[in-house]
Amino acid sequence: MPPSQPLNRGLVLEGAIRVADRGGVEAITMRRVAQELGVEAMSLYHHVPNKDAILDGVVDMVFAAIELPGAEGDDWREAIRTRSFSARVILSRHSWALGLMDSRRDPGPATLRHHDAVLGVLREAGFTLPMAAHAVSLIDSYVSGFVLQEANLPVRTPDDVEEVAGGILRHLPAEELPYLTEMIRDHALQPGYDYTSEFGYGLDLILDALEARRGGPRSR
Repeated sequence: MPPSQPLNRGLVLEGAIRVADRGGVEAITMRRVAQELGVEAMSLYHHVPNKDAILDGVVDMVFAAIELPGAEGDDWREAIRTRSFSARVILSRHSWALGLMDSRRDPGPATLRHHDAVLGVLREAGFTLPMAAHAVSLIDSYVSGFVLQEANLPVRTPDDVEEVAGGILRHLPAEELPYLTEMIRDHALQPGYDYTSEFGYGLDLILDALEARRGGPRSR
């Protein structure tokens, strides 16, 4: 932060996000945020009362960065798909926020606005209230789970896939594990394979299933 720029709540939260991006949420302390901003820790208390307020604030900023679903009249699946892809991008940048987003007891205005917009798309599309609740839980669990899995994968690029999957294949007893061998050899190691494309495929399956039950669960 430039020395001439006066400190404010927004700058404090931006500093906290940078700290968390490097060291995880456990790295957020008043002292470390102050160091990030080049100020004394006591000066933060003029803008945030405590660490909990910082955690509430950074969660709200993460929600604010996620694109809201489209305006009324848009196809609900496209609106939710756009929002889900945006959530994946933002949470991939700030994966430390995954454990915070549903744990805070004092959600901020961006958080509340976001949840209301998602529910609004579903309700306006004809989802019953219980089905809207099911849809939100399912979609958010999928997005969060994919981001968490993706963050821990040992591969990032096609070269990584070639190195890791190829190394496994070289030592794999093909006769004992024929289906795993087939998956690696004939799928993962094929030109153009990109694990990240699985996100869209899985999301579309979820949206298709929700469309089939949009007005309520099917009768048994």
